[in-house]
Parts: sequence; C-alpha cells; structure tokens
Amino acid sequence: MSLSRRMARAARELRLDRLPAEAIAKVKIGLLDFLSCAFEARDLPWGCQAIQMASAASGGATVIGSGVRSSPAEAAFANSTLGHGLVREDMHAGAVSHLGVVIFPVLLALAQKQKASGRDFILGAVCGYEIGAAVGRAIMDREMVRRFRPTGITGPLAGAMAGSRLLGLHEDAMVSALGFAANATGGLNEWPYCGGDEMFFHPGFAARNAVTAVELASLGARASESALDGRAGLFAGLNKMDCVARVAPFSGGPLEILSVYYKPAPACNYAQTACQAALAVALQDGFCSRDIESIVVKASEAAVNYPGCDHAGPFERILRAKMSIQYCVAATLARGEIAESNYRLLDDPEVIRLVGLTKLEADAAFTAAYPGAQGSEVLVKLRDGTASSRMDDVIPATPEQIRARFRSACANWRDIEEMVDTLERQQDVGALGGLAA
Repeated sequence: MSLSRRMARAARELRLDRLPAEAIAKVKIGLLDFLSCAFEARDLPWGCQAIQMASAASGGATVIGSGVRSSPAEAAFANSTLGHGLVREDMHAGAVSHLGVVIFPVLLALAQKQKASGRDFILGAVCGYEIGAAVGRAIMDREMVRRFRPTGITGPLAGAMAGSRLLGLHEDAMVSALGFAANATGGLNEWPYCGGDEMFFHPGFAARNAVTAVELASLGARASESALDGRAGLFAGLNKMDCVARVAPFSGGPLEILSVYYKPAPACNYAQTACQAALAVALQDGFCSRDIESIVVKASEAAVNYPGCDHAGPFERILRAKMSIQYCVAATLARGEIAESNYRLLDDPEVIRLVGLTKLEADAAFTAAYPGAQGSEVLVKLRDGTASSRMDDVIPATPEQIRARFRSACANWRDIEEMVDTLERQQDVGALGGLAA
C-alpha cells in the first residue's frame, strides 16, 4: 500500500471521541495563537502585500483583519502570510516546521466555501499536524534544513490532509489531494544569506497550494498515488527514499499536535531559549548592560548551524535580526524584556555593541537532547564579575499568555473566543471567518 493511501486511510478512521482532551484543547489554543499573530501582522509590509494580492481575486473567503473577501486559495495565502508575519508562530521542533500557519488558513478558507462543522475542523487540524509532522520528522536532517525551508515541504501535505478531512473527501480523493500537494512542495533557505522576504511567504505558498490540491481532488482530478514514495516521487526527488519507512503517523503514540509549542518571542525557533536565558540574566539584581564585556551563548548544533542564526550583522532588515541569535540575546539584555519592539532597534548603538561581543558555541549536551529539548545557556562577563543562566528547554507561551496576546490584538475577541472555546459544538465553522474580518 502506498504511503499516501496509508495516511488517508488512517485519517479517515479518526473520530473525535477518540481524541484526548488535550489534543482538542491544543487545536483551540493554536487557532487563537494563529489569529493573534495574523491580526498583529496586518500593517507589516509583507502582510500588506499579501492582503493586496488577495484583494485582486473574488470569492467568499475572509482575509483576517480586513474587509477583503477573496477566493479560498488567495485568502489562505494571505492569512498564512499574516500568521507568519511576526515570526511568532507555532513550532514542531521534530519536523522543524510551522504547521499551524498553513493548516488553520486552509481550514478557515475551505469552511467558508463548503459548510463544515467544528468537529470536522478539529479532526482536520489534528490530521494535518499528524501528517506534516510525521513527514518532517523523517526527512528534516541538518543537510535538508540548510537547503530547504521545512514548512515549504511539510506544509502543503499538512494542509491538503487537513482540508481533505474537513470536507470529508473519500479515500481516493484524499490520496489525490496528497499527490497534488507533493507536486507543489518547495521553499529554499537562501533568504537568510541575502535578507530576502520569501520566508514570510513560504507558508502562504504552502496554504494556497494545499487548497488547490484539495479543490482539484474534490473535482475528480487524479494525482499519482505514489507521488510521495514512488521512484520519482517527493522522497526520491529529495534523495530520501531510505526515510519512507520512518514516516509513522497515527502510530499509537502521542499525537503529533501535542509536540507543538507556541513561541514566547517573535523570533526564530532556535533563538527562543537563548532569549529566555538572556532575560533571566538581565533581571538579576544590579545588572546593567553597559557593564558587559563579552557574551557566550551555548546551544545545540542545530541552532548554531541553522541558516541565519549565527549572524552578527549587519541588520538591514527586521527578519535578519529575528533570525540572529546574537541580535535576539543582545536586544533582550539591553532592554530587559522579550518584545516585538526589540526588533525595531536595528541601529541602536548599545544593541549593536552587544551583538559584536557575542559568540555562539555548540554545546554537546544541548545537541544530544535536541529535538526533544531545546536548551541554551547565556554567559556574560561583566566589568566586576559574571552572570549566567542555563535552561534545559524553552518555556512555551502559556494558554493564558496566548489569550492575553489575542485579546490585545483583536477588538471583538469575546465573540471569537466564545466560538473557538465551543468549537466542537459549532455546526458551521465558516462563521468564524466572518468574525475574524
């Protein structure tokens, strides 16, 4: 049996009453997290560009935080770009992927095209995470992530599975949706070296392609069943045929969505724990950034070697700062907080001074623990002593913090929260899109 058919069959067999309560809760808080990011990114350049593109198409799908109604594919593109616009999206470390910023826009767009229940929305989200994460775990090694953007490969598959399950496609159609999605994967990791904006749009491409894949399959278009694991399929094209057997969604262990965490800092995944360790140093009694003489940041090899993470400037654009562990630590130490405003200080003299004093080191213990844990240590030499903080893993944003961020970003947060909190009882989840406008 092909990999696509095994995935489709397992997804179709999943039932809401078999889901653990924590998986349902994770869908709800993940949706609020995605929406909060999308609302906050509306005025950023890439957010404005995505909204403008969506406004050129016509349809009934909502672009979040705007008056724009567009086609499902273009709305998914815009909403996915918005959700990724702060670089504060959800993270599945094992797959090195941001799956929610693809899955939720696909589900929202398709639910406004065809009536779907909140139960189907939840099942679609869980299935999407399961497939995207399982594929990512299998193939995203160090060499792959140096060249390819993981979400660009896992995202279309996750979105296509989520959308297929939402709409209740039959098994053959679901297999075709995965096949079309496999043909539409992509995303290169050259942008960190050049400061390009394409990173913001990678999930948008993935979401748009996922919607297209589902729509084609629902119309009867047929894709190759072996588009994933065939001799010229996706895994072969990535030179990863030996990894096919490692793809094990719905294998009886914890569902993949339970391995997702939500970022506390609006920056690269690999800078999260370093930011938190730096904050712990900055909050120590008597600390003053002007006393710093040198900084050493220890992290896993995956963090130190990920494109853009070991970058000491220049920082012509916000994205380069959000990717740089040096910048993230320096700004946190200088300001004593983790905030979006840290990334508006690209030419701040104190931040730039601290960046120049910062050195990254790969730590053997952190490397061995990754991806199960993402540890980091910040060691600061001061004029009259030292200060340090070591953390074995990132502390995710809590549900309470996510709700607070959402409420500050959204004017009608009560109506949306009420609908999300009762998602499994909603008969027409497409109404959520109208509220998000």
